[in-house]
Amino acid sequence: MRLVVADTTPLNYLVLIQQADLLSALFDKVFIPDVVRDELSHDEAPEKVRQWIAQPPLWLEILFQSGDSNDPDLADLDEGERAAILLAIQIGAEFLLIDDRDGVKVARNRGFAVTGTLGILDLAASRGMIRLNDAIERLKSTSFRASPDLFAAFLARSSRIDESEAGETRP
Repeated sequence: MRLVVADTTPLNYLVLIQQADLLSALFDKVFIPDVVRDELSHDEAPEKVRQWIAQPPLWLEILFQSGDSNDPDLADLDEGERAAILLAIQIGAEFLLIDDRDGVKVARNRGFAVTGTLGILDLAASRGMIRLNDAIERLKSTSFRASPDLFAAFLARSSRIDESEAGETRP
């Protein structure tokens, strides 16, 4: 089993577009630090997200992330990203779900495989679990921030995969 730790943002957006259960199909279990749970249940979090984390699914395990770090690489990250990276170190995770560019950079420098919300949607689409175009359209209706070029790149890649698979099934 690959150990996976998630930061707040990917969970938030996957819940908002009703795709959080993709994580249980892609991974046996997803771990989050208690700090991430607290961010997801914060008064400023969307109601749908607060309801979801109030009764977390069985595949989501909330762990207390012990200790703090004086590591200067982690100092500029927000509390959730810092806690997710520290928890990943603590439990020996191989994979992190983070959207923030700085958090991704720090996690990769620590040797973790990293993806974010779009990466999860892309992976699920490549396995035929969702239609990427539909998921991205729902994502665009939220406060998710990404450049139009990034959305286009994911859609173009998904389109090329769809075309190659269609070509393989022809007589």
